[in-house]
Amino acid sequence: MTQKERIAIVTDSTCDLEREFIEKNDVHVLPLKINYPGKEYRDRIDIEPQEIYEKMPAEIPKTSMPGLGEIMELFTKLKEQGFNRILSMHISGGLSGTVNIVQMAARQISEMRIEVLDSRALSLGLGFLVNKAVRLREAGYLFDEIVEKIKKSRDEIKVFFVVKTLEYLRKGGRIGLIEGTLGNLLNIKPIVSINEQGKYFTYSKVRGRKKSLEEMVEIAKEYIREKAVNLAVMYSGTEAEAEALEVREKLLNTNCADIREIFWGQIGPSMGVHAGPGLVGVGIQPVD
Repeated sequence: MTQKERIAIVTDSTCDLEREFIEKNDVHVLPLKINYPGKEYRDRIDIEPQEIYEKMPAEIPKTSMPGLGEIMELFTKLKEQGFNRILSMHISGGLSGTVNIVQMAARQISEMRIEVLDSRALSLGLGFLVNKAVRLREAGYLFDEIVEKIKKSRDEIKVFFVVKTLEYLRKGGRIGLIEGTLGNLLNIKPIVSINEQGKYFTYSKVRGRKKSLEEMVEIAKEYIREKAVNLAVMYSGTEAEAEALEVREKLLNTNCADIREIFWGQIGPSMGVHAGPGLVGVGIQPVD
């Protein structure tokens, strides 16, 4: 007799999905850590994004991954609760070691199937995949079918963002393939995306903040016009919220757009440490 599948969905706090969605859909979240001298906070549990921005640039904390012990503790608890399948999706391995340490924990848990997936994305780009996994589980898909569909969707997601300054990405060692020094001198604001290896790269270069946001909207519109999509707009810091709202309105008013679900919100503390205040980003996920 085939064992009935009980599927748990696990992610990390960089997914930036609303707490209400996470609780309602029984999604299990591993928090990254925010580290100030002598004090450690759990991302979105002990500290909120605005608390970090208010201390910048005088104080820039460091971030760290969930611990091996707490990941194993979560997996063991899920096993004890009767789950026999876990789909664990995480921030791009090109930006964080989180997915590697989750894989290490998964190898030490026996008698249950654990699929650990590198999203090659971040923020609501990862959130898209978690949302899709929840919908597929609700619809009764088998575990292997869910994994296959999530991998396909991962390869189709596009993320673009603009930051106020590249300094935070540079200080956090997340600068990737973005050229920064000359850009600051000439007021060039790169539109940043994520490549197939899950690392940042310069998608386009534009001079000035206003024009960079306008260009990002035009880039996103090209993808939105092609097919039915889910749309995400995210920001960091209260000053960027108004700009992000404007970006969202422009995209929602795109001719011939077929937007199924809209995700909106401020990026979490661990993302905010590396972006700094002033990020405005867009995520696009084609819908089956």
